[in-house]
Amino acid sequence: MKEIRLNGAVMVNKAAVHAYLKRKLALPRHYGNNLDALWDCLSTDFSPKVVTIRHPEAIIKNLGSYGEALIQLFQEAAAVNENIRVDIENENAGETSRE
Repeated sequence: MKEIRLNGAVMVNKAAVHAYLKRKLALPRHYGNNLDALWDCLSTDFSPKVVTIRHPEAIIKNLGSYGEALIQLFQEAAAVNENIRVDIENENAGETSRE
């Protein structure tokens, strides 16, 4: 199972988010750099993986509602694709939630 660690602190704007995700998740060249395209890729990728999102509070601080939607998208993708597990590290609480 592939382990992918995403650092929310580097997700400072939409362009940075999608460039980072494209590299870290090995998304295809035709990836559309938006949440719909990310959903399409995650919901149809059946290679087993664990995605750990670190610093989710930074994602929300930097991106607001877009950041919230991004985190929710990962959680929903894990709910519909049994090959993806998403762990969110909440530093403030010192715990990890799993989807």
